[in-house]
Amino acid sequence: MKRRDFLKNTFLTTGGILGFPTLIKSSVFAGAARPNDKIHIGQIGFGRIARSHDLVETIKHDICRVVAVADVDSKRALDGKRWIEDYYTRKTGKPDYVNVKVYADYHEMLADPGIDAVIISTPDHWHAQPAMEAAKAGKDIYLQKPASLTIVEGRQMSDAVRRSRCIFQVGSQQRSRRPWPQFKQVCQLVRNGRIGQIRHVQVGLMTDPGCGTEPEMPVPENLNYDMWLGSTPMVYYTEKRVHPQKNYDRPGWLRCEQFGAGMITGWGAHHLDTAHWAMDAELTGPVEVEGQAEFPKSGLWNVHGDFEVFAKYASGITMHISSKFPNGVRFEGSEGWIFVSRGSGQVTDSDPVSGDPNKAPILVSDKKLLEPAGTPDPIQLYDSPEQHLNWLECIRTRKEPIAPVEVAHRSCSACLVSHIAMKLNRKLYWDPAQEKFKNDSEANAMCSRPQRKPFGTDYVRV
Repeated sequence: MKRRDFLKNTFLTTGGILGFPTLIKSSVFAGAARPNDKIHIGQIGFGRIARSHDLVETIKHDICRVVAVADVDSKRALDGKRWIEDYYTRKTGKPDYVNVKVYADYHEMLADPGIDAVIISTPDHWHAQPAMEAAKAGKDIYLQKPASLTIVEGRQMSDAVRRSRCIFQVGSQQRSRRPWPQFKQVCQLVRNGRIGQIRHVQVGLMTDPGCGTEPEMPVPENLNYDMWLGSTPMVYYTEKRVHPQKNYDRPGWLRCEQFGAGMITGWGAHHLDTAHWAMDAELTGPVEVEGQAEFPKSGLWNVHGDFEVFAKYASGITMHISSKFPNGVRFEGSEGWIFVSRGSGQVTDSDPVSGDPNKAPILVSDKKLLEPAGTPDPIQLYDSPEQHLNWLECIRTRKEPIAPVEVAHRSCSACLVSHIAMKLNRKLYWDPAQEKFKNDSEANAMCSRPQRKPFGTDYVRV
């Protein structure tokens, strides 16, 4: 289903969707937002990605004010308070410009009527639940990718968010002009037929290394480890399973399957979203998929190593995702091909990189493909200056942002379907409409995980 048709159908069935009791603040209705008021934002999770990306790209805009921070690690929560207050002191010259509230439990932040919106920069297994609860509390949401840990909880989240009418943006910043305008440029070229009829998409992703067995360690007094584990099983604490205690280097949880799926969702959420955008397939997914991967047989870090996935869409377009390809997305059509990547860019200095760091962000089979057309392209994609700014502007206008919740869910679910195929090492048949595998109970069982009560999306009342 194309995005415009999905949105139309959703609007027409709003009466049914909104039949659940939910808290909706008055500002959700267009024109109700007061343009002179700052948007008060709470930061949920103060880790590497928050302090190096999400907060940096949000706090610089005068349209908002960050007034609260929540983290299950009290050291990080206090670091967040100092970081935010120091930023405003430097910017305004006023040491008391803001007194940032600190919460050990983000639920208390969500109960604060003075908070308009939240940024969720938590580990992957803590994405869907706080997003659902924030939507229920009437808060607008910026969520780090990937959207969810499983396909089922992603569906639960999308449904809950759309019922709430909150403004939701996922961190698919390859859609926005800053810092990588090349992705929108390429997607628009492909959508307008510059390479002819698109036939095949090639996606290159990197992998993460494994490690040996790590010893059990005492849980730091500053860490609520039970809540950090959340819906996932109770396992012993070791620092490389969670995050560093002395710095904000890349955390170990990224490489543990208990908390995420590895690079197939970590960077796959970006690149498959780009692929779907160019394919006009933002609200669907593959219909056939098969994959294989190397998984560590021992050690703490157990996400996939080298892998490849072959997929087919209902449109007939085929996709090949592999760690053997250069990091980026290559579109192949009847009249040429075009490859897009971040070039030498990455989100943070500690992200792994693959491919040639000196590679140009766009490569083409013929340079003429990049020449301006004589007339404007008939298909003009959504134009967003920057992902966080687009979210803030949409909070004001109540217009749909560039990466809303259903788009976030679909790009993530395509990654998770690929991961399931990698685990099972056989061909699977996926029904994107029903979000189920055809005649495959084993694969369908992997669309969800048991959730450790009281944590998890299954226990969120919407």
